Amino acid sequence: MSRDPRYDILFEPVKIGPVTTKNRFFQVPHCNGMGYRDATALATMRAIKAEGGWGVVCTEQVEIHPTGDIAPFIELRIWDDKDIPMLARIADAVKSKGALAGLQLAHNSMNAPNLYSREIPLGPMDLPVYSYFSDPVQVRAMDKQDIRDFRKWHRDAALRAKRAGFNLIYVYAGKLFGLPMYFLSRRFNARTDEYGGSLENRARFLKELIEDTKDAVGDTCAVPCRISVDEMVGEEGIHAAEAQDIIGHLAELPDLWDLTLSGWENDSQTSRFAEEGYQLPFIKGIKPLTTKPIVSVGRYTSPDLMVKLVRDGVIDLIGAARPSIADPYLPKKIEEGRIEDIRECIGCNMCVAGDFTMTPARCTQNPSFGDEWRRGWHPEKIRAAKPNSRVLVVGAGPAGLEAAMMLGRRGVEVALAEKGEPGGRVMRESRLPGLSAWRRVADYRLGQIQQSTSVTLYRDSALTADDILGFGFAHVAIATGSAWRSDGVGRRLLRAAPLAGADVLTPEELMSGARPKHPNVVIYDDDHYYMGGVLAELLVKEGHTVSVVTTASEVSTWMRMTMEQLFVQHRLVNLGVKIVSHHGLIRAEGSSVTLSCIFTGKETVVEDCSAIMVTARLPHNVLAREVEARREDWAAAGLRSVSVIGDALAPGTIAAAVWSGRRYAEEFDEEQGPIPQSFRREVTELTAGPFYWEASA
Repeated sequence: MSRDPRYDILFEPVKIGPVTTKNRFFQVPHCNGMGYRDATALATMRAIKAEGGWGVVCTEQVEIHPTGDIAPFIELRIWDDKDIPMLARIADAVKSKGALAGLQLAHNSMNAPNLYSREIPLGPMDLPVYSYFSDPVQVRAMDKQDIRDFRKWHRDAALRAKRAGFNLIYVYAGKLFGLPMYFLSRRFNARTDEYGGSLENRARFLKELIEDTKDAVGDTCAVPCRISVDEMVGEEGIHAAEAQDIIGHLAELPDLWDLTLSGWENDSQTSRFAEEGYQLPFIKGIKPLTTKPIVSVGRYTSPDLMVKLVRDGVIDLIGAARPSIADPYLPKKIEEGRIEDIRECIGCNMCVAGDFTMTPARCTQNPSFGDEWRRGWHPEKIRAAKPNSRVLVVGAGPAGLEAAMMLGRRGVEVALAEKGEPGGRVMRESRLPGLSAWRRVADYRLGQIQQSTSVTLYRDSALTADDILGFGFAHVAIATGSAWRSDGVGRRLLRAAPLAGADVLTPEELMSGARPKHPNVVIYDDDHYYMGGVLAELLVKEGHTVSVVTTASEVSTWMRMTMEQLFVQHRLVNLGVKIVSHHGLIRAEGSSVTLSCIFTGKETVVEDCSAIMVTARLPHNVLAREVEARREDWAAAGLRSVSVIGDALAPGTIAAAVWSGRRYAEEFDEEQGPIPQSFRREVTELTAGPFYWEASA
């Protein structure tokens, strides 16, 4: 297939200072939970994006000095020359696949408690650090010598980045991660010298850093500036009008402007709270202020919207972080006229959770993300199976769909049986408030299966153990999902709660159309992810009086990992939902629910109410157990392996279910069924001695 001429503009080269990108697809800097710990895994992930057609592929933030140490979060470092070989591996990997390699120099300043380096943080003023964990650390106000020292550190880091082979070397002044932003923002900068007060003074430090960097590396490397155009706090901080003044003031200094919102939670909002392109109102009006190209993100997956943004003169380059994770081959698919093959980002921020948990990030849509080197998985490719291989997959939820799709790509003949709606929990949950984009998980896989000549989907097929043994398949994968518990068992209650005569519903029952009998509803949320908050939103909009009861200090507390918790709590409070924190369920009897404070044990009774249990789930594994119980019949039936995957094995996130399906397809062996494979680790080389314990007394 050939490219649609409507999209030709997206494949035009763009000059960025002394370098030129082959197209307008620009993977902006983004974290991934790997950083300096997982060098080759990180380099492989970036290389696959370059292979997928991105014209520019950037690193995450790269700390320039120990005084800007953001530990425990794992990013990259360019503290001294010892960091160059690792960074060079990334640059070489990206450039070998035809893209320009970008590196984002960063000093986290007031966001850096320096827990690893133990250095004193630096910033414009004497203030507590603005770090994620509210560490008991204070920032020291920089004097003139500190500023001179910093400029040298930054220049030295830029030179190291050039030696490592990068084509673009960023100056970072955005998202409360870059020291220059703290100078720009009035709320963090009340200095009275030439670096504080007027806009020109507050922009002086950034101006000097851009000039220093261009002087150091600008002969062969482009120098972009990443800047936040709104802190979303009103006049107290940087706002859109002032950002235009700042950019107008520095208009021609950098080679490219990379526009963001601040903080990170505002710039990377989920689909539950923001639509594709939600940053547009904040960046319109910037382009006329400079002749330099502009890049910005917006969770863009629609090539038509991309074209419109370029033609309308809003941006020059299509910035992407999360869409490039969900589909590293997005540019290539547009170029090859395969729009229907794009794996669109669902905006769930599961990838972000990798950074917050300091682990290799994962993606709901792209289960190979983070495992490109560790397990040898590729987002588009998988090794071929031996001819005449056949597998029966029972259940077409996220795990079953992924397993069937990828087995089909291996050339395995797959029968995919589903007794209900193909897509399973994904389709049910996508009908809840704010989760419509999540159905892309099912839509993509069902679309790919429909194109496949190897996979046949059998709808309305409720299979029994007799059916499975009678079909003659050598290998069976059971992906029958799970169901929410109705007895209150979860993290706090390890045995069923007394629920005699109470009106108790589960999330599945609500999603199937059942509704509470009473006007008051208590949602007991011991799950702490999205379900409790989403159901509260659903029911309060239908006229119920809703309380969310949680043992945590806040609603949906794990969603801090996806940067949504504050948005969830803000929405529920404004909808009139009562949030009861630090309380657990004791019992539900008739039309009353009894709660107790987890600290004092004091009980509270809520009358005339129904209860919704959002605690834990049980796997649907009855069918698997029935087939296992008839193992003596396997040989006669030609059955060699039965595997349980996804939520039927252990209930988890949709991302975990998809990953489980991919793992089955990757590890499937035509003779034995799946053969478990370990993953690779990159072990740090030990430093040579002599050591303390070897010294003479």
